[in-house]
Amino acid sequence: MKSPSDKTLLGLDLQELTHVAEQAGEPAYRARQLFHGLYVDRLGSVDEISTLPQSFRNWISSQRFEQGVPYIAQHFASTDGTVRYLMRLSDNETIETVWMPEGDDGEAGDGSDAGTEIQKQTGREWKRATICVSSQVGCAVNCQFCLTALLGVKRNLTAGEIVGQVIAVLDHQDVSPPLERVNLVFMGMGEPFLNFENFIKAVRLLVEGVGIPDSRMTVSTAGIVPRIYDLGNEGIRPKLAISLTAANDELRSRLMPINRKWNLKHLITAAQEFPLRNREKITFEYVLMRGVNDSDQDAREVAELIRGVKAKINLIALNPGPGIEYKTPDEKRVNEFQQILIRAGVPTFVRRPRGRDIYAACGQLKRTLEATA
Repeated sequence: MKSPSDKTLLGLDLQELTHVAEQAGEPAYRARQLFHGLYVDRLGSVDEISTLPQSFRNWISSQRFEQGVPYIAQHFASTDGTVRYLMRLSDNETIETVWMPEGDDGEAGDGSDAGTEIQKQTGREWKRATICVSSQVGCAVNCQFCLTALLGVKRNLTAGEIVGQVIAVLDHQDVSPPLERVNLVFMGMGEPFLNFENFIKAVRLLVEGVGIPDSRMTVSTAGIVPRIYDLGNEGIRPKLAISLTAANDELRSRLMPINRKWNLKHLITAAQEFPLRNREKITFEYVLMRGVNDSDQDAREVAELIRGVKAKINLIALNPGPGIEYKTPDEKRVNEFQQILIRAGVPTFVRRPRGRDIYAACGQLKRTLEATA
């Protein structure tokens, strides 16, 4: 099977592109032009970077360098405006990326987009949008309520494949700079902190090249505690979200086996010690499952567990799917759970599901080839 090419330009930083230019006998400023063409202008091929001399473009072609933007094999449009993209990589593996627009009705998006189709039908323009990005082919963490876990893990994505998802979606949605209306959430397939080096490199390229501020990015982890500390040491970094889903070790270890390695004591300590920026909070994500972790007592335990952490909670009613044994609680139970946390002084929000009808909602990404559940 073909593996990711070491001749891929996307994913190379300025220093690495300078080395490419030097190999071709070109001055260093050509690397800056190449960087600008790849990331800022998002040109489809090196031949389109007209600031580069034809001789350099010919040399790049002769060396069989590839651009490296993933190919959109299929995309599925939801009735709520979400779009799920199935992207094919150079080794024929596939991943999923989701576009979630927020429309004129003021409803926030965090899923995918029927974007182009919906806008053509309604004439509405989105005010903000969120792209949900994958970091691995599959996932190794094995959370018992997540369809991606059923795939296992094939490999890590390269920095270029992570950046390439964003570029592919922006191009498909015809989004031009400036990109201050675009949010990124690293909450797709995979555990970003098990691919930390490539993930962080991609973040830098997205900030310095593509032009999306890190203040508009959030990364979610199931609880890889050492990498939480590493993230806190990064000068350029997304905001931190932690998938919590249970307030005691016995239940969390059953639902999220990673808890057996880094338990709640270690996880909460890492959250308490995480260096927050001005007005920043850690987000705890809590997937509610009927009769499993959605009782009044569970809510009180959550409030007590995170006491002393500058945080907010996002409640996610389980998004169902084949192979998942757990059930979705009704809306009344979700609201009651939320109110207990709010009364305890914890800012708590219910995340509205996006793209359930196309398997694009949180926990549903499993490279499904159908458009409807």
